[in-house]
Amino acid sequence: MAKHKTDYVRYHIHTETANEIKRWPTRFRVKVKKAGLAKWLLKEVLEHGLGNRREVVLSRPCLYGVFSGPVGGFAPRPQHCVGCLRCTTEYPEMVSVTHNPERKKLGDSFFASSFIDALSYESLEGVIPVKGAGYRGKFGGEGWEGMWTDMSEIVRPTRDGIHGREFISTVVDIGYRPNYLQFDEEGHLVGAEPKLISIPLPVLFDVPPKNDQSEKAARIIAKAAAELETLAVLPITMICRIGLVGKHIVPLVKAGEEELLSNLGYIPDLVEMESWDAHLAESILRWYPESILSLRLTFPVREEILDYVQKGISTFHLLADYHGQDVEGNFVLDLIRETHKTLVEAGIRQEVTLVGSGGIITAEHIPKAILCGLDAAAVDTPVMAALQADFIGECKQREFSQFSLPAKLTIEWGVQRLMNLAAAWRDQLLEISGAMGLREIRRMRGEMGRAMFMKELEADAFAGVAGYE
Repeated sequence: MAKHKTDYVRYHIHTETANEIKRWPTRFRVKVKKAGLAKWLLKEVLEHGLGNRREVVLSRPCLYGVFSGPVGGFAPRPQHCVGCLRCTTEYPEMVSVTHNPERKKLGDSFFASSFIDALSYESLEGVIPVKGAGYRGKFGGEGWEGMWTDMSEIVRPTRDGIHGREFISTVVDIGYRPNYLQFDEEGHLVGAEPKLISIPLPVLFDVPPKNDQSEKAARIIAKAAAELETLAVLPITMICRIGLVGKHIVPLVKAGEEELLSNLGYIPDLVEMESWDAHLAESILRWYPESILSLRLTFPVREEILDYVQKGISTFHLLADYHGQDVEGNFVLDLIRETHKTLVEAGIRQEVTLVGSGGIITAEHIPKAILCGLDAAAVDTPVMAALQADFIGECKQREFSQFSLPAKLTIEWGVQRLMNLAAAWRDQLLEISGAMGLREIRRMRGEMGRAMFMKELEADAFAGVAGYE
C-alpha cells in the first residue's frame, strides 16, 4: 500500500557544544595545603609502596578532574570544580573549596551571577542545567520570584514533550485575528480577515543594546533567528548598511526613515515602529501591505493601548528597562497583567498580539510572562550574556547600558550559542507546559488558573493577623 507523502517536519533545534571563547572567573576556588599533601603522599608510599598498590598512591579524590593535572593536587584545576565537596569531606585538613568572589561580580544587581551560571551552561551545551543537591534558594521574593506556577502532575499528568512521547506545540501567532468571521449568503468571507504569521517558538531577538549594535552582533542575531525560524528586530539603518535580507528580520523604523523602506531587499513579515507616527505607518503599509505592522510602547501603557488599536495597530512590542521596571518603578510582571486585563475588559484581547521585552532573563520567565498575558517574549540582555559580554556597571536603562563583547567573537560560534540557549529554554518550556497539562503554548496565554502570586496568597492567609501588613 503506497504511503502518502507529507511536508510536515517536527520542529527541532540543532545543538552542539560551543565552548567559552574567553575565560570567565571560575565558580570555585580550590586550595590545597602543599606541605600536608606532600606528607600524605610520603606516608602512603611508605605504607603501600609503589608495587601492587600503586593505584592507591596515585588515586585522585575528584571525579571531575580538579586534581588530574601532571602534579595533581599541587596545581589544582578549579575550572573543573562543580562544588560537590567530596575532596573536602575526605581530606578536610588539606583541601578547602570556597566560592570565587570574582565570579560573583559577573552581570549586575538584577542579572546576578547565579543567572549567568545557568545561562552559560545552557549556551554551552544546549541542555537544562540540573543541580543534584536540589534547590536551596528562597521559594518567594520580589519580581518573578513572587509568582509560582501550578504544576500538579497528580491532577494533570505530565505530557512528556521533551522525549517526544506526546507532542506539545510551542507555536505562537503574531498579528491580527478577529473575534469572529463573517460570511455572506454565498459563503464568501466578508469583513475583517485574519492577518497572522506563526513562529515555532515564543522567543524573538530584540534590538541589541545601542553600544553593541555592531555588524558582527547583528549578523549573529539575524542568522540565529533564521536557523530557529523566529524573528530578529534590528534597526533599518543597520539592515540597509550591511545588506541583511530575510523575512525573519524585522526592521525597526522611526519617523524620518521612510525613504529607507524602499532599500530593503526583501518583504518582511513584520515591521516595527519605534514610536507612533501616522505618516510613518502609512508609508510602511504602502510599501509592504502584506506585512504586519507593530508598534513599540514603553510601559506603562494603560488605556493608551486602546487608542492605538482604534488606529489600526494590532501588534504591540511592550518595553520595560533591562531590570524589568517602568519609569514609576513597577515591575514588568504586574505591568503585563495590567495590559492584558485592559484588553480583556475591552473585549479585544483575541485581536491583539503582545510581545514583551525587559526583565526576562531566564527560561522560567518565558512561561511566567505568557501566563501573565504576553503572546511571546523578545530577549535582550540574555543574548549578551550568552555571547559572553561583560556588563559594564549597572545595565538598566536601555539608552545608557553598555556591554563589552569578546574580541574573539565569531559569527558561527555566536549563532550556535544562541541556538543552544533557545533549545534549553524550549525544553524547559515543554517541561512546564506538560506539568500544567497544556498541549500548546497558545493555551498558556493569560491562564491565571495555573498561576499563583505570593502577595495574594499571603494576604488571603494572614488577613486579620496582628502584625501582618
